[in-house]
Amino acid sequence: MMYKSSLQKYVFNLILIAVTVSFNTSQANAEKPISAQKNQSNKELVSIQNAWVRPTNAGQVVGAAYMTFTSKQDITLVKIESDVTKSVEIHNMSMEGSVMKMRMLDTIVLSAKKPYILAPGGFHFMLFDLKKPLNIGDEVSFVLHFKPTSENAKYKKDTAEITQNIKVKVQTAPQAPKDEHDMKTMAK
Repeated sequence: MMYKSSLQKYVFNLILIAVTVSFNTSQANAEKPISAQKNQSNKELVSIQNAWVRPTNAGQVVGAAYMTFTSKQDITLVKIESDVTKSVEIHNMSMEGSVMKMRMLDTIVLSAKKPYILAPGGFHFMLFDLKKPLNIGDEVSFVLHFKPTSENAKYKKDTAEITQNIKVKVQTAPQAPKDEHDMKTMAK
């Protein structure tokens, strides 16, 4: 397919992702989800759970990543880096009437001890200009950059960035819990 401009290519890739997200989330998923990396150390300021990266189709240059953040204190995610791309952006997808809208956010503000969920159809990381296809079972490395937001934050002294490295598996969408018991199990 020939593109008249890079904007057309960008829009085409966004539409391709939206169609892929809709298709994959509507499919019944019989696979057991690959467990996402969880932080094992109590020293980590932000706990990351239920992390996964959506696999891409051949030729697709845009990907998406999802996870749940829970911070020990008020903190702001200010930058994301990855080994599979030079550009990671925070996006929010929402429906306005019958129109799907996506907008880029500069940061995500995390409130202490409140989960912040990145999930299909809502907030997520967009991975642009992928260096290679993302296949099920691959591992994607991210470096998350945070800055304290609260006046009495433990790390507020010099307002230096706090970085956290995570590795996330590429997989199809994990199945949603079937009942309240499953929800409690997922939250652990």
